[in-house]
Formats: sequence, C-alpha cells, structure tokens
Amino acid sequence: MDEKNAIESGVEAGQDGVKHSEKRTAGEVVVGLDIGTTKICCVVGEVFDDGVDIIGVGTAPSVGLKKGIVVNIESTVKSIRQAVEQAEDAAGCELHAVYTGIAGNHIKGFNSPGILAINNREIKEADVEDVILAAKTVKISENQQIIHVLPQEYMVDDHTGIQNPLGMTGVRLVTNVHIVTADMGAVHNLYTCCKKAELEVLDMVLESIASAYAVLSADEMELGVALLDIGGGTTDLAVFCDGTIRHTCEIGLGGHNLTNDLSVGLRTPLQEAERLKEDYGSAIASLIKPNHVVDVPTVGDREPRKVTQKVLVDILQARIMEILEMVNQELINSGQKNRIHGGVVITGGTALLANLVDLAEQIFDLPVRIGYPVKIGGRVEEVHTPRCTTAVGLVMYGRQNRARKMNTDLSMMQRTKNWFKKIM
Repeated sequence: MDEKNAIESGVEAGQDGVKHSEKRTAGEVVVGLDIGTTKICCVVGEVFDDGVDIIGVGTAPSVGLKKGIVVNIESTVKSIRQAVEQAEDAAGCELHAVYTGIAGNHIKGFNSPGILAINNREIKEADVEDVILAAKTVKISENQQIIHVLPQEYMVDDHTGIQNPLGMTGVRLVTNVHIVTADMGAVHNLYTCCKKAELEVLDMVLESIASAYAVLSADEMELGVALLDIGGGTTDLAVFCDGTIRHTCEIGLGGHNLTNDLSVGLRTPLQEAERLKEDYGSAIASLIKPNHVVDVPTVGDREPRKVTQKVLVDILQARIMEILEMVNQELINSGQKNRIHGGVVITGGTALLANLVDLAEQIFDLPVRIGYPVKIGGRVEEVHTPRCTTAVGLVMYGRQNRARKMNTDLSMMQRTKNWFKKIM
C-alpha cells in the first residue's frame, strides 16, 4: 500500500472514537514520540485491527532544541527519558521502539514526476515500484536526504487521476509524487538522541503528516484542506486534495516567538511570559476590555508592574498575524489555495490561543477549525488537546505502517512462491 493510501486509511480508522472493549485480545504496542521545541510528548497506543486505544502518556519540558533542531544532545536525551519514563509508568510496560516526528525550516517539499514504459502489458506491482523510483531519482542538495516519497496519482496513457494502476494495461505509466527532504545532520542528531535514550527509531515522520492522521477526515482530504500545525519552534503546513498530499512547507516561527515577544515587550522572564500568554492571551486585541489590568512580574526584586491586557494582546496579535499571513502567502504562491474547499485546520499548542479561529478566518477567507486528536479509544481525555496531536498521529501512522508492512511481506511471499513455481 502506498503512503498516500496509508494516510487515507489512517484517517478513517476507529472513526467512532468509542472506548474499545477490554475483552479483546491484547494488541501490539505502538509508541509516538514528539520531540518538540517546547515539550517532549510520548504517547503509547495499543493497536487493534479496528483502531487504537491510548494506554499511556508522558510529557516533559523540552530542553536542548531550537526551532525543531537539536542544539544540545545530552539535554534532549534527558528530556526524552523523562517523558518516556512517565509513559512507561502509565502504560505499565517498557518501551524500546518509537515513531518520531521531525520539523524545522531545513525541511523541503517538492513534487516530482516519474515515467515508465510498460509496452502494452498488464501493470504489476514491480512496475509501480519502478515508476516511483524514477520519480525519486532527482538531484537534491548534498546535505539533504529523502524522508518521504508520497505518490499523489498515476496516469496510464491518456487516463489520469488513477489511484491504483495495478492490473491495468497500457503503453506508458506515469506518476506524480511529493518528496520531502531533511538536513542530514538534523536527522542524525534526532536518531542519536533516541539511541542514547535507549530507543530504536522505527521511522521518522514529518510532523504535519503525522498530525494529519490524528485530526483530518477522509472527506476533508478529498475536498481539499490545509493543515496548519503551529508548534513551539516552527509552523508546519500540509495541503491535501483529492485524497492525497499536494504541498508541504515549514516556517521558522511558532509559539515560542509569541512568548519571546511578550518577554521582551513586557520586560518579564520567559517563564512568566508563557504563563501570561496562556492566562490572558488572545489573537484579537479589539475584543479585549481596554481597562482590564494584569500584574506582570519583572526581573530581580522589583514589584510587578500593572499592564493592561490589551497591551499584552497587541503584542501577541502582531506576531500571530505575521505567521498566518506568511502561511496565506505560501498557499497563494503554491497555487493550492483555490483547491482548499474544506477549509483550514489549525493544531499544535498555539491553536489554543483565544480567538485564533476568528483571526484566521479573516486572513484566509476560509472556514477554520481547531484540530483535536480523534478516532481513538482508551485514555482519550489525556490526549484531547492540540498539544498532543503529533504524538497521537505518530501512533496512528505506526499502526498503518504495521498494516502496510504486513501487506508488503505477504506480497513478497507470494512473489517468492511464484518464482519457485517457475523454476521447479
């Protein structure tokens, strides 16, 4: 099964969201590890044929990353261990292998075509693999490596928009794929951190793709939707249409920039700025009462200062508007905005900023909603927040990857049997 279909299937899995019966046979454990700029989130899922039950969650402050990139390995390892140990205690089992996310403005996404001559015969699975290989044979920067090759559609001769060409007959097979690359050093450092934390990385997934598994519906992906994951260090954009991914982009601004702006503008420590953002923050200053005053702690032994909430929100609005306008311009420049008929879904920790939906609808001129993890059972209440979207999505990606691997293994077994029949 190709990765596009994997995303579709992952979105549809467990659609009822009802807690699953404890009488079922124990399922396989799949772990999602979101190594973010502001927090580490580890989610443990028990995987069944009909869905996923969340059985453990662990979070820890992230120390050692900047804008999604590891800048201190030992500090990052310590934060990972803290989150994983919490998840192990909650799940009642030891964790050894994880699916982890990657983000940062070093990540690049682009579309690439592949062409294969098939000489008027039936298309086989090997042909599909070969045409995808042709599409990914492109020149990329020496410091970049491919982390995803996502088939968008296939064409057989003059027939376009084909989702699965197996069994069809034609002269020429063509595909378009979306390729995602990442900086080799950034990838290596994430692997190193996990290895030092005694964890095997089963796969590294672009965070916006992982989040799509957790928050998007198949209908939205078919109609056209933009997923905006505003994390601490970066803002990740992924556009889906006709059931497949069409565009990805990473912007090097996120929730930490809002916090830093408050810290500088109000002359208060970062920790206090984060608290003020969560307690009094909003995306639209005009909705704030002008005479409402808040206490702003200062550095040293000075007494807290009195500042109107509107001044605080003015600072936040300027930055969040900048981020949303950059995303809107990216959608226009990519040529994808007129395909987003299903609107925009915003997730990530910054999605909790009050009145963000109203501001985003003004800027995008599209319907906007906040994305919460859905289609899961078990301890749902512990992950029912946009902050856990990526980690939950990684678990659901892992579930689909498990199913895809089983199908691949069965296909390989069948091809081996056929080969033996030919030589006997």
